Amino acid sequence: MKKFQLLFIFLLGFAITANAQKIGVVDTDYILGKLPQYKEAEARLNEQITNWQNEIQTLQTEFEKKKMTLENEKVLLIGDQLKQRQKEVDDLDKRIKGMINNRFGSMGEINNARSNLTKPFQDLIWGAIKTVSEKNTLGIVLDKSNNISVIFLDKRYDYTDKVLDLLLKNSPAKKTETDSKPVKRSPVEERNEKMKTMKTRSSAKAMEPQTK
Repeated sequence: MKKFQLLFIFLLGFAITANAQKIGVVDTDYILGKLPQYKEAEARLNEQITNWQNEIQTLQTEFEKKKMTLENEKVLLIGDQLKQRQKEVDDLDKRIKGMINNRFGSMGEINNARSNLTKPFQDLIWGAIKTVSEKNTLGIVLDKSNNISVIFLDKRYDYTDKVLDLLLKNSPAKKTETDSKPVKRSPVEERNEKMKTMKTRSSAKAMEPQTK
């Protein structure tokens, strides 16, 4: 009963606080998937994963072949020959299992690489959320990606696009206004360009064969 009372007090306090502050909601998974740099990095990681899968598949095929060959030739092998061949098969099996665990296990290279890949972008997203929150005086920001069930959300409280726009605006891949505008040449440069064009045309005309 005491636990229910504490829970009720907590929810009541949260409701009072929420009424006194502006609330915003974002979807960090959606934002992450829209960042060009993240998609490029993820594509490179997926390519590496595919290469590792192919490597393991090749070793697995080699293992099955060696194992079958050993089974067929076991009656012909004796003593150290049999032990050596069996050791080769066992060592290859251990190598494959170790590779799978090291790369695809819960603490493997892929999980570590994905964490290292995601963290810098998550930091950028949190920074953008903070900027948007301060600009819009938000007291509470909820993340739809963080196992929060949102049945209905008024568009006014969804700041996902604002955060994404801020990140894309500050993206190094985005062209600046100077890059997008045509370069304006000075009158001297324009005159020199015209003279160069006229000389080129004159030279081309002089090289044309004259007809009688």
